[in-house]
Amino acid sequence: MRLTCLQENLSRGLSIVGRAVATRTTLPITQNVLISTDQSQLKLSATNLEIAISTWIGAQIEEEGAITIPARLLTEFVNSLPAERIDISSIAQPKGLDLQCARFEAHINGTDADEFPPIPSVESGVIGKMEPGALREAITHVAFAAATEESRPVLTGTKVEISGQDVTFAAADGFRLAVHKGKLTEPVSEDISFIIPARALQEVNRLIGGQEAPIEFTVTPSKSQALFRLENIEVVSQLIQGTFPNYAQLIPQSYGTRAVVEREEFLRATRSASIFARDGSGIVRLEVTGGDGADGKLKVSSRAEELGDNQGSIDAKVEGAESEAKIAFNSKYLSEVLDVLDHDQVALETTAPSSPGVIRGVDDEAYLHVVMPMFVQW
Repeated sequence: MRLTCLQENLSRGLSIVGRAVATRTTLPITQNVLISTDQSQLKLSATNLEIAISTWIGAQIEEEGAITIPARLLTEFVNSLPAERIDISSIAQPKGLDLQCARFEAHINGTDADEFPPIPSVESGVIGKMEPGALREAITHVAFAAATEESRPVLTGTKVEISGQDVTFAAADGFRLAVHKGKLTEPVSEDISFIIPARALQEVNRLIGGQEAPIEFTVTPSKSQALFRLENIEVVSQLIQGTFPNYAQLIPQSYGTRAVVEREEFLRATRSASIFARDGSGIVRLEVTGGDGADGKLKVSSRAEELGDNQGSIDAKVEGAESEAKIAFNSKYLSEVLDVLDHDQVALETTAPSSPGVIRGVDDEAYLHVVMPMFVQW
């Protein structure tokens, strides 16, 4: 293999695939990056056996070939080079790559490309397309609510349901539930649902960047893998097998009290309360007061037994059969959902202190967030 490319292109390509490089693994080869020539371009690939990322960068290919090189070493060396042309050539003994850039040169030992795990190819299946902005919005609003612990694998994933042109993303970790409804650019050939790791969706979200063309994704007929195709980038993820909880049952169908508040004020009050909540099991208490349809208040408070307490009060438009409401949430869950909402005003809907609360943007039918309450002595 012999080729030349620009340092900045190679550096960017390595940063794209770097997130798929395995960190702790029983298979050392997955800590490498696969470098190969493909259709007069330089192709970089990495996989941790759960997700694989490939990207193509412009290069002048003089001789075809493929080799796998330790990813961290190569990335750090390339990032240290000046923004000039890099000459790359593979050598047979000892197996590796020679790199030359300006007055710098290095030899990095490598391994045969044949030893690298095969990057899955998704050739057939159900194909859908989404506008980059719509996909980014769905992932941002939902993926953070998935579980991070592996005790229930299906909860580390995001349930995606596609029917015609409608697509629903849902994630839950047992304490909260996020549901976002969006649209594909065109209807799919058949309805489908699958569970994709939330981590894989977050990687796709990171890679969307300033892309303008619709993002195409393909789900294999066996629902074992999904491929996302971006500009010069492909992400292949294993799908999670199992049964996702029937999340529709967790969504309250009505409310006793609904308080509409300014999101920024609510977020500021929550962050202030969370400082004290850290030493009080993370509990933030919310109290709504005010008559039906009248101006009211939302009091946000927390206390740590040995350190002290705090409270903040913000204006709220209150409606519903109940003029007063009390509910307590984990401060982390509350601040995370307020962070991702991009509305000026948000609504808090409650029925009882022991029932789930719903947070959503005002006049937003596409997204809702359900948070389980924490039990406290009022």
